[in-house]
Amino acid sequence: MEKVNAIGRRKAAVARVYLTEGTGKITIDKRPLDVYFPSSILQYIVKQPLATLDCVEKYDINAHLDGGGYKGQSEALRLAIARALVKINPEDKPALRAEGFITRDPRAVERKKPGRPKARKRFQFSKR
Repeated sequence: MEKVNAIGRRKAAVARVYLTEGTGKITIDKRPLDVYFPSSILQYIVKQPLATLDCVEKYDINAHLDGGGYKGQSEALRLAIARALVKINPEDKPALRAEGFITRDPRAVERKKPGRPKARKRFQFSKR
């Protein structure tokens, strides 16, 4: 099997993933997963598609992350891994879709409107 690549996005974060057969090593920007994401919750989010298909120690993952915060980056990485797994075996798509790993989350920050302090907040109203 050659390298399989996929892309995942979430909010401002973009994840590019390269999957190869291996021992389950996950490298993000030349750093191991537990160094890049010290939080066990974020590590769990990244490994969810692999755990769903019981192939945690079957593939080596090399990822490049750009933009966003930790949570957005971890969810972008999860989407990219799920898309790469579907490229390898299209029969896995229904299982991943049932868990919600294939759908790209469209929620993003609403833009600030002119004449207001934030997107929806208004300045305090003064009657007199």
